[in-house]
Formats: sequence, structure tokens, C-alpha cells
Amino acid sequence: MPTVVGAVGRERPVFVDDARFLRGQTDQPIKWALPGPMTMVDTLYDDHYRSREQLAWEFAAILNQEARELEAVGVDVIQFDEPAFNVFFDEVRDWGVAALERAAEGLRAETAVHICYGYGIKANTDWKATLGSQWRQYEESLPLLQRSAIDIVSLECHRSHVPMELIELVRGKKVMLGAVDVASETIETPEEVADTLRSALEFVDADRLLPSTNCGMAPLPRDVALGKLRALSAGAAVVREELA
Repeated sequence: MPTVVGAVGRERPVFVDDARFLRGQTDQPIKWALPGPMTMVDTLYDDHYRSREQLAWEFAAILNQEARELEAVGVDVIQFDEPAFNVFFDEVRDWGVAALERAAEGLRAETAVHICYGYGIKANTDWKATLGSQWRQYEESLPLLQRSAIDIVSLECHRSHVPMELIELVRGKKVMLGAVDVASETIETPEEVADTLRSALEFVDADRLLPSTNCGMAPLPRDVALGKLRALSAGAAVVREELA
């Protein structure tokens, strides 16, 4: 496990060159994902600050530097991944959301937070098997995020155990809705995607619904990932036509 043995800092940008390259390849909006401060704290051992909160605030300032430079090279949406928000509820309330807002401070780009239960490793799969038929932990974090300065909340919904009605807890925010399962190599049909999106429309206004995947697709074979993205696009087009 990585260990913090002294004051943390940022010697140079991490992703800015990559984002600049991507911006040069398309005139479409682009999104960049960064780890959130609480999740960063949760994935290492702190032998210097000896305070999860203090280290999170240090990381939030560093993330804000990176996010501002990503914005400067043309990134339109900056997402912070905070799966730890589903575990440490007292810390989320006491300082987690505030540290997240610090990471996003001063950005003109849209900001998003992605909370999920994790995919791709056995430890997460085994843990999720203990959570029962409904994953209601979002009830703890979503009301806090609804009151936060973050623009978009990203949620896993297709073939997950997250009750769809919990989306109501972030009413007014944009919702990046996971309509593609990244834990299976089975490629959804456009109609399956459309059904998931239709179910969500009871709890989020259509103009604030952003069809997406449950999480990242790095563990999947390339042809499967591309197939899922094609299904996502086609399913979204079906619902968009219905609404029109």
C-alpha cells in the first residue's frame, strides 16, 4: 500500500498533456475523471499527517490545481470519483462533501461526482454480495450532494441493486445515469438501455438526464466495450425520439 511519509504536493500536471491531445482530436465536449480526496485518502497509509481529514484537504487543493489546468486546455466536464462516499457516512457529512467542493472550487467547467460500489476486483464483488437485495447506502450521501455545489451526480443503475427512486434525492441536479452494466460482458440491447432510462424519468427531468455507463469499462474487452457504447447511444436515441 502507498504510504504518505511527508507533506504531499504536486510537482507537475498529471493528465494535462493527455487532455490537451484529446482536445485536439475532437470538437465534441470532453470529460475527465479524477479521484476524489476522500477516496485518495482511503487507498493509502498516512504516516505523516495522521489525520484522514487533514490529508483529504491537502489532496483537495492538489486536485483543484489539476482540475483548473484541465479546464484551461479545454476539458468541459471534470468528474471526481468518490466510491468512499458509500462507506464512511459520518466523514462524508463532517468533511467529505466539503473537501470535494474544495477540489472543484472556482471551476467554470461542469463538475460531476461518481459514486459506485466498485467493479473489476474480487474484493468488491464479495463485499457487494453482502449488501442484500437493495443498495440503499446512497440515502446517506445523496441528500448532502443535492445541497452541494457539484453540478452532476453519476449513479450506477442498470442491473445494480440501487433503487431507482433514490434518484429523487438529488432532484435539481443533473444525473449521469448508468444504463450499461460494466460487470458483465453481455452486451445490452438498445431496448434494455431505453427501459432503464425510461424508469429514471419518473425521478429526474428529461433535460437533466445524461445516459452513461455504471462505471468505467477498462476491465472489458475492447469489442465488448464498443458494443455496449453502441447500445447506449442507440437506446438513448430511442428515448430521445419518444420524448420529442
